[in-house]
Amino acid sequence: MPFQKVVTALAAVALFGFTGAGPFHDEQSSREVVVYKTARCECCNGWIEHMKKAGYTVVAHNLTAVDRLAKQKELGVPSTLNSCHTSVVDGYIVQGHVPASDVDRLLKERPEVTGIAVYHMPAGSPGMESETPEPYEVIAFSPDTTWVFATH
Repeated sequence: MPFQKVVTALAAVALFGFTGAGPFHDEQSSREVVVYKTARCECCNGWIEHMKKAGYTVVAHNLTAVDRLAKQKELGVPSTLNSCHTSVVDGYIVQGHVPASDVDRLLKERPEVTGIAVYHMPAGSPGMESETPEPYEVIAFSPDTTWVFATH
């Protein structure tokens, strides 16, 4: 094989990995959750523990309530989907008490959305454990639309 073809082949392997399935993607990179919350919110801490038990690495930033709302707005979360914490996972926004299984699905399916959210803090959602859980929806959102991603 001519030298130029060998170099080109090696460069392709270095760039795309050995699978030939496109650019190399480190699965661990998508397992980091960056959380913006207020310092004293116990249900946020409960959700963080839920995510850690599901295998995610969590980096939490404590903000004032005003700064947390500003961060939520900056990240593109509609005010109609307000909750007590806002997170970023592999480029997606995860707003509120979303179950880890739905985050897993989001990262697997990779829909063209800004993120997913659970409005408010429903009883029985992760971090809001309750003996009397209430049904709730996980909403997918983008600047121009929302739709039901999951029901619990």
